[in-house]
Amino acid sequence: MRIGIYPGSFNPVHVGHMVIAGAMAGFADLNEVWMVVSPRNPLKLTQDMLQDYHRLDLVKLAIGDNRKIKASDVEFRLSKPNYTIDTIRHLKEKFPADEFVLILGEDNLGTFDRWKNYEELLDLCMIYVYPRLNIEKTKFHVHPKVKMIREVPVMEISATFIRENLRLGKNVQYMLPESVWKQVEEMKFYSK
Repeated sequence: MRIGIYPGSFNPVHVGHMVIAGAMAGFADLNEVWMVVSPRNPLKLTQDMLQDYHRLDLVKLAIGDNRKIKASDVEFRLSKPNYTIDTIRHLKEKFPADEFVLILGEDNLGTFDRWKNYEELLDLCMIYVYPRLNIEKTKFHVHPKVKMIREVPVMEISATFIRENLRLGKNVQYMLPESVWKQVEEMKFYSK
């Protein structure tokens, strides 16, 4: 199988994340997309990170019964801080018959050369890039292992914006999948 690995904090998972996962599952040449919930991103340290299993549960709620998209907690069991290269190495070792493709937002290409062992990551897998608006071109835009997925709608929704507005008591209902919105409201996530 050809599996797209879509890592993220998903703090919280929102409709933009789901559009990306759905677009990659539906328009790219992937059999499945695994939304890998990261316990801690070394490049995105934040004070208001919801607990790992709450974020994983929200991703599962967002996915619902879509058989091409899966929620993964694989990084919960890897050493901390977690790096994408360690995740890809682990998955290739555990599932040697499968091919893994890393899914990134285009905004990540600007800092990709700061990722741990980024050259090895490019050797180990293709990288499928979801487009963003107003992103400067980098050397990675023309790299043979980097493929831009252009036939998808561009979403500009940020989890930071959602968290800040939840804290302010504003309604962000339509920026979250309905099941996620209900859980966030019920549990009062991010409202403090």
